[in-house]
Amino acid sequence: MGLFENPYTDFSLINEVGSQEHRNLAREAVRKSLVLLKNGKTANNPLLPLPKKVSRILVAGGHADNLGYQCGGWTITWQGFSGNDATSGTTILGAIKSAVDPGTEVIYFENPDSKYATSSRFDYAIVVVGEHPYAESAGDSPTLTVADPGPDVINNVCQSVKCVVIVISGRPLVLEPFLPSIDALVAAWLPGTEGQGITDLLFGDYGFTGKLPRTWFRTVDQLPMNVGDPHYDPLFPFGFGLTTSKSTIAR
Repeated sequence: MGLFENPYTDFSLINEVGSQEHRNLAREAVRKSLVLLKNGKTANNPLLPLPKKVSRILVAGGHADNLGYQCGGWTITWQGFSGNDATSGTTILGAIKSAVDPGTEVIYFENPDSKYATSSRFDYAIVVVGEHPYAESAGDSPTLTVADPGPDVINNVCQSVKCVVIVISGRPLVLEPFLPSIDALVAAWLPGTEGQGITDLLFGDYGFTGKLPRTWFRTVDQLPMNVGDPHYDPLFPFGFGLTTSKSTIAR
């Protein structure tokens, strides 16, 4: 690879770091890595792709407007960061606002109660929850649950309005208790700075193609669990992933 022959960075290339070409490639990587785990409460009634032209959209969850959460650990600092000030990029909320029709009202409420979600006449909701950044042993968890108040956000919103839940995490988390109320579910992993890669798929500019690179468990009591185990009973098996096609309706 030539790393030892040329061990030092070429500082003449510094202005190319984070260039539009780099961001376009990162956005493509996001599109290709997302995994669609559920699409509709019945097979004949899919939620995705979402229409861009509606009256009102609710965006909820603390991970919707946080670049640090999108990037995960080893970003700027060892354990990552929270917020939008340490690096440049596009949050998922920002990407949603850019993707929808100019006449569509996008309302962000990090942790709404069910009464608000029910009474505000939203056409649908996009809920973005997951883990907080971590690296190495700081990420050890005996429960592997969605970080608070994520569970409440899912329950309050998805029991009140049609919703797609986007999970930001570096690994599978416990999701089975929420599945009955969720209309669509996306494993977005740690998408980094290019949130538009997520909205490219949500709104049908591109289709979902990603597959799970590992088994998604039901409960932590099943771990470790691998393909071929005698009692292999995952929530979603290794290699699972629903697909969608590019949509003309969503435009």
